[in-house]
Amino acid sequence: MPTLNWDGKKLAAPPPANLKLDSIIYSAASGWPDSIPENKLLMGDNLAVMAALLPEYEGRVHLIYADPPFFTNRHFTARIGRGEDSRKPREWQLAAGYTDEWDNPDAYIDFLYQRLALMVRLLAEGGTLYLHLDWHADAYARLLLDELMGAENFLNEIIWTYHGPSPIRSAFNRKHDTILVYAKGSKHTFNADAVRVPYNEMTVKTFASSKKAGFGKVPDLKRGKVPEDWWYFPVVARLHSERTGYPTQKPEVLLERVILASSNPGDIVFDPFCGSGTTPLVAARHGRRFLAVDATFRALHTTRERLLRAGSAPFAMFNTEPAKLIENQPPAFTFERCLSEFKITSPEIPAYWEIDPNWDGQVFHSAAQAVQPLRAGEVLLSLRLPEDKPVSQVCIRAVSSTGEQVQIIQE
Repeated sequence: MPTLNWDGKKLAAPPPANLKLDSIIYSAASGWPDSIPENKLLMGDNLAVMAALLPEYEGRVHLIYADPPFFTNRHFTARIGRGEDSRKPREWQLAAGYTDEWDNPDAYIDFLYQRLALMVRLLAEGGTLYLHLDWHADAYARLLLDELMGAENFLNEIIWTYHGPSPIRSAFNRKHDTILVYAKGSKHTFNADAVRVPYNEMTVKTFASSKKAGFGKVPDLKRGKVPEDWWYFPVVARLHSERTGYPTQKPEVLLERVILASSNPGDIVFDPFCGSGTTPLVAARHGRRFLAVDATFRALHTTRERLLRAGSAPFAMFNTEPAKLIENQPPAFTFERCLSEFKITSPEIPAYWEIDPNWDGQVFHSAAQAVQPLRAGEVLLSLRLPEDKPVSQVCIRAVSSTGEQVQIIQE
């Protein structure tokens, strides 16, 4: 098989990140476990983070969905304003999202190659890798995966098609992404019955009207069919109910099909470019364990909020460097304690805040959280702690809409 070559091509041995447990999040519906949760959000460069995960997770991940930068050479912004007119983008309040800019194609291809190699090592025998790209780089990635996983292990080239406006006037509108699917080994998980869809109404009518339809072969019309390798799902548009404001957010139905088809309850699902957090959200909803990595705080914060709104099982958050907190200074937000309730007294209301009732100075055990509603309404101004937990040194963390983090300790 042909291979792709570029200047400096060589698989490196990246130094592993120093992963530090920052916090454990217990949502109101999840209870209070005695150990570090299996579900993990990790902030840092995913190359170093994956290297750090190898000792524990090499050969143990059942499904990887990777949605890396597409080689667009663009800077993407996140919407952080609320109550804005979606028809007036010039008036939106924006913050940095992520950067997809490269010096040259070689730099991008090498970026992808190094990370795909570690994903293959993390993948279990019989596991499946979905790599989500578009026309900018999918041809390069196909050759990289043929080399790293073997062309014989290619399963599908899935086309995700969607509608939307386009600035192109000299060619057909580009309205699809490409998802390359490879298995590790000859036996892989594929739950056909979990992803069946109804037959087209015209197909049902045709079989009902003629015994000759299908050349005498009648499918199980009630059971439905396994989807083709082209999928139509609408994008998460500006007015979509799932919209978080994080750029290039993928729809939940897309990840649901991937996760139901290629994993089983209890399996580990890994997303090394988690962005808005759709993969861990859907994985948790369907009883899978998740590992999710991103390089930016905004991505992990967006993911955390989505998990909490959904009442996720407990999850841990890891950093590769200390969180940037404004601690024990005149804070942007102030709080007062009243019995087991904590109320915000500052006129500036945070976008998110949480309480650790027994702060040990090391790991933040978030026992109660106030999450800003996704569409309308304000964050709760008071929280009640679990009644069965003692209260000693209280630590409160808050996050502003612009991403500033404040930590307040009350003796």
